[in-house]
Amino acid sequence: MNVQEEKKSPIKISSAFKQAMFLFEFTKPYRVYFYFGFVFLILSSITVLTFPYLVPGFVDLAEKKPFEILGGSGKTPLLTINDKMVLIKFLILNIVLQAIFSFFRVFTFSQVTERTLKDLRSRLYEKFITLPYEFHEKTRIGELTSRISNDIGIIQDSLSLTFAEFIRQILTFIGGVVIVVFISKTLTVLTLVTLPPLVIIAIFLGKYIKNNAKRTSQAVADANVIVEESLTAFHSVKAYANEYFESKRYGHKVNNVMKIALKAAMFRSGFISFLIFSLFGILIFLLWSASNLVETSGSSHLDVSQLLQFAMYAIFIGGSIAGFGETYSRITHTLGATERLSEILNLDSETQVREVQPEKLKGAVRFDQVAFSYPTRSDILVLKKMSFDIQPGEKVALVGPSGAGKSTIIQLLLRFYDVNSGKILIDNKDSTTLPIQDLRANMALVPQEVVLFGGTIYENIAYGKLHADREEILTAAKKANAYDFIMKFPEGFETIVGERGIKLSGGQRQRIAIARAILRDPAILLLDEATSSLDAESEKSVQDALDKLMENRTTIIIAHRLSTIRNVDRILVIENGNIIESGSHEQLSLKKNGLYNNLLKLQFQLN
Repeated sequence: MNVQEEKKSPIKISSAFKQAMFLFEFTKPYRVYFYFGFVFLILSSITVLTFPYLVPGFVDLAEKKPFEILGGSGKTPLLTINDKMVLIKFLILNIVLQAIFSFFRVFTFSQVTERTLKDLRSRLYEKFITLPYEFHEKTRIGELTSRISNDIGIIQDSLSLTFAEFIRQILTFIGGVVIVVFISKTLTVLTLVTLPPLVIIAIFLGKYIKNNAKRTSQAVADANVIVEESLTAFHSVKAYANEYFESKRYGHKVNNVMKIALKAAMFRSGFISFLIFSLFGILIFLLWSASNLVETSGSSHLDVSQLLQFAMYAIFIGGSIAGFGETYSRITHTLGATERLSEILNLDSETQVREVQPEKLKGAVRFDQVAFSYPTRSDILVLKKMSFDIQPGEKVALVGPSGAGKSTIIQLLLRFYDVNSGKILIDNKDSTTLPIQDLRANMALVPQEVVLFGGTIYENIAYGKLHADREEILTAAKKANAYDFIMKFPEGFETIVGERGIKLSGGQRQRIAIARAILRDPAILLLDEATSSLDAESEKSVQDALDKLMENRTTIIIAHRLSTIRNVDRILVIENGNIIESGSHEQLSLKKNGLYNNLLKLQFQLN
């Protein structure tokens, strides 16, 4: 599944519920915090609801009447207050309890939020790095970074604020209605008849707000892709003086973000305005009905303090419903982010996150009638039933024009892709039967375009063997002819290489990559033009180091510079996905009409 795909169909309630459950799966380890937070949420809601019940008591006391709690209509009151100071003490106790309960509510829910997000971020990153190579070829980095930053941020706001606010509003509505029942059954009936339709409308329209929010988030992700691409390749932007083009390209994307966001904001604003207009219209009607009851006599009669109580609770109930619309829209926004994350987390991982300690392989390689086409170009067969054998310790070079299939062979060995038909055998075992991480741990790749991590030179070399000691790393650097230039830096091995190794020259980056491969001590060494970025003097010394590294080790070399492969055991000449020639340098150079001979002549003429 491509995470760039966007579902246009309306979101069903059952689907939204499943997405919410997916998110709450991450809260399970912290359910004790959650339960305590929920208890404090209930207690704080109770104290909030108690406050408007007590305040109108001053009216009764001012009229020299006792203030009866949960009394009236011939009922025996739960408590009778005859002194203003007693009422004040109750109110002070109420606000103190509100402050205490609110503190622990926020604190405990924050514990749940931050711990849950820590797990969610970790799980999401683990998923990113364990997804197949094919997924990362189809998905832009900017979109993935948007998922782990923007979408997680949306969920963070929801878990820490929106969810608790949503529950508080529900409790306020239910509690307010229950208390209004004690004040007046007539007003309660009017309240229950007029207010719930607003809730139904809010739920019905919420799905449209969610879809708009999802489109906004996707547009932001698309804009982030432009930022990531242009900053990663900023040397090309500068070299081609394309600052204007990139600025316009990004401006177009953020303009699209603005249009989608404004459309969503217009819909949400209209929705909230409708709620406010409807809500206060209903409140006016209810207060008008309540004031009429003050003027009547009999069982439906209300006194002034009860009218004030009802008015305050009506405002509380109305406020909770008004806030419910905005809160519900934020929750649906969160469900949109949750849906995108769940799509990624439900993809099948290629590997697991574990420390790899593989059994050492001998390094025998066999391609047995291997046919392959890339998933994105399934109509083009890159390898056409290719077969060859490489013995342990043998050095084999792959030669041929661009697009012949040389790099594809290395990608298939590393199992970045699986073959369409045929088999790849390592030590006479089908490579698909070997744990993929154990297989790769027995290989080392030095690519043509080396990308380093942004840390130190020491850390980049140590990446080949994470538990290597300093002496091993220094020895690897010396063998790769990297030690001398490293020590010329003021910080030596602690020199920061910068983003993607930008502070080093191409040749320096290549030698760091070679040192990393030397440190790994692999059973199978894969060299993709490993000396292509070196000057003549460095190439000779690094080639000597590679010759030592290749001793008694299976080595596969992709080479365009034919002078670097004169001493290999065998050369495979590949054209259009087929091996058309095989032999040593001397054997192939004698074939007058052979492809290798022609390539040799062409390079001689160019040189």
